[in-house]
Amino acid sequence: MFNFFFLVALFNLFVSVRGHGYVEEITVGTTKYTGYLPYSDPYYSTPPARIVRKIPGNGPVEDASSIDIQCNGWSEGGVIGSTAAKAYANITAGSTVSTTWTTWPESHAGPVITYLARVPDNADLTCWAPGLEAVWFKIDEAGKTSDGKWAATDILNITNYVYTFTIPPKLKAGQYIVRHEIIALHAAYAYPGAQFYPSCIQIQVSGSGTAFPTEFVSFPGAYTADTPGIIYDMYNNDGVYPIPGPAVWTGGN
Repeated sequence: MFNFFFLVALFNLFVSVRGHGYVEEITVGTTKYTGYLPYSDPYYSTPPARIVRKIPGNGPVEDASSIDIQCNGWSEGGVIGSTAAKAYANITAGSTVSTTWTTWPESHAGPVITYLARVPDNADLTCWAPGLEAVWFKIDEAGKTSDGKWAATDILNITNYVYTFTIPPKLKAGQYIVRHEIIALHAAYAYPGAQFYPSCIQIQVSGSGTAFPTEFVSFPGAYTADTPGIIYDMYNNDGVYPIPGPAVWTGGN
């Protein structure tokens, strides 16, 4: 028994030094949900049902070509990608989602980006994995303001680490995975260097809208070493920051 708890504590300590944050709470519409808690949830005899897919800890993904880039993971440590959560949140198109991040280091400046992937009609959100398919489209992004404030540090600090985005009001109803991430750029002057902190939230969208995009990206695939914004020297660049990935889809607004 002693050895078990010692190993758990040692593992938690090791993972905790890998990086610095994750989504610990989500407000979908007006309902609050606890996020997946990597340092407690795995150790329950019956883990609580969450709406967030599993993450191994608060550490980053640094290989943009790894499956871990999709919904988190730690392949080099044996945690290959993520797995579906057992629950999901109901939301009406046009409503907001607010994510509460754990305390974020001031040094880890970068953008906050949000994507959606629609679950096929013949699939179940609590089982489905996108794999390598191009199914993701961007619905929200925030990078660096004209006066030099970063979304992942300056803005999050002002809002007490809460970031809010809107589910497009005309979006086609169905089950979706929300891929919400921070990219930390403090070491992004070369590749690998950028640190990715993705979190995947499961939602069921209702509404009468029929809008849906026609162009998609995959994870891995959307980001490479050549993608603008993946290599970026934040210390010596005062210009506009090119947020990685496709343009935000506005067809559902």
